[in-house]
Amino acid sequence: MDVLYFAWVRERIGVPREQVDTDAATVMDLVAELRAREERYALAFSDLSSLRVAVDQELSDFDAPLAGVREVAFFPPMTGG
Repeated sequence: MDVLYFAWVRERIGVPREQVDTDAATVMDLVAELRAREERYALAFSDLSSLRVAVDQELSDFDAPLAGVREVAFFPPMTGG
């Protein structure tokens, strides 16, 4: 699946997107796999309360299932103005 990173998440991880082969059942499982990869991922995903996630371009929760999903995006909360 494609995993996309935006704003400071992209800056901490160092890439805007990547292809990830995963057996993760949920977004949280995917986050756990990513955290275990390298310190830069652990840092980016250290505080999930400061992150939002979209699954196939729809805002989702971290307990969302990943079966059949093609894209997961991580980004900080947006503010209006």
